[in-house]
Amino acid sequence: MLVAKLTAERLGRLKVSYVVRRTDLSGVTGLLPGHRPSAGDIVLARVELVGQHKALEQPDGRRNTLYPGDEVLVAYGHRYAPDQFEAVVPEDLGNCHLAAAGGLAARVLTRHAAIGEPTCLEPLGLLAGPAGGVVNLRAQALAPLPEASRRPPTLAVVGTSMNAGKTTTAAALIHGLTRAGLAVGAAKVTGTGAGGDVWQMHDSGAIRALDFTDAGYPSTCGLNTGELLDVVTLLRGHLLAAGAEAIVFEVADGVLQRETSLLLNSPEFVCGLDGVLFAAGDAMGAVAGVRMLHEIGVPMLAVTGRLMASPLAAREAAAHLGLPTRSVSELADPAVATKLIAELPITAAA
Repeated sequence: MLVAKLTAERLGRLKVSYVVRRTDLSGVTGLLPGHRPSAGDIVLARVELVGQHKALEQPDGRRNTLYPGDEVLVAYGHRYAPDQFEAVVPEDLGNCHLAAAGGLAARVLTRHAAIGEPTCLEPLGLLAGPAGGVVNLRAQALAPLPEASRRPPTLAVVGTSMNAGKTTTAAALIHGLTRAGLAVGAAKVTGTGAGGDVWQMHDSGAIRALDFTDAGYPSTCGLNTGELLDVVTLLRGHLLAAGAEAIVFEVADGVLQRETSLLLNSPEFVCGLDGVLFAAGDAMGAVAGVRMLHEIGVPMLAVTGRLMASPLAAREAAAHLGLPTRSVSELADPAVATKLIAELPITAAA
């Protein structure tokens, strides 16, 4: 039963978030009260109190400043971010929080000591579609494509934790391969919905850059192995369809994080990779992470990340690893990027 109809005028005034950018609002008929929300359900909410997140990321990447009373369009989802919030989809439509600037509605459980109180939201109702059901992000995800016969060189960037330098590494690698003349497809396959990483991949030269929100998920926290593999397969298929001659995946968070660990321990995922670059913040993290990945058979190429800001830390790590270290400036060099590809134990067919 609809609690309220939504006029085109009201819809036009909403501050729409990045994670719901694929949703066609023309078929929205109103708001549904009383439902228990699920991950991906789109909710219209009113800003009650502005806290940590003072702006909402729009579909075009612009940060839209938030004020109490603003009506926003966001999606429910879980969040796992050691440097920010731990948050879950609530059991009801009671007041909750903006757990990520990309548009994640959730109930915050814990937060990093350096992070402020979350921005508070009052959900007004879940969006109802033409048939009266709840509008979920999955409904307008990219369509699966037939399995491609070719598999170009595929590299992944993983790391010790948030802010280890994974996105910067992926962007540098994309830029280096692009400068070398390759058409590069890129995707962030896990994490929390936000456009910054995708925009950076675009800016670095990717012919197409996607993330898990294109597969219909506001975040990947809580997904099982099969769902994660479906995300990877879907995004890879669309990168191939765009003409990618090389693919770069970024896997969010660190190797101990649940969904990252599920992927890295999946033979199906690992067998689809030709090499992995490991981003670390310090030498100890680099050594421990690489050893862990070696033990599960992940094909390692190089160590990179924030530790490369310190030549001493880089040498310290290299002394205990049988891997080269690579700075972002090196990865952005087409000669270095080309050499990485040339030295891959390629199992793929172009």
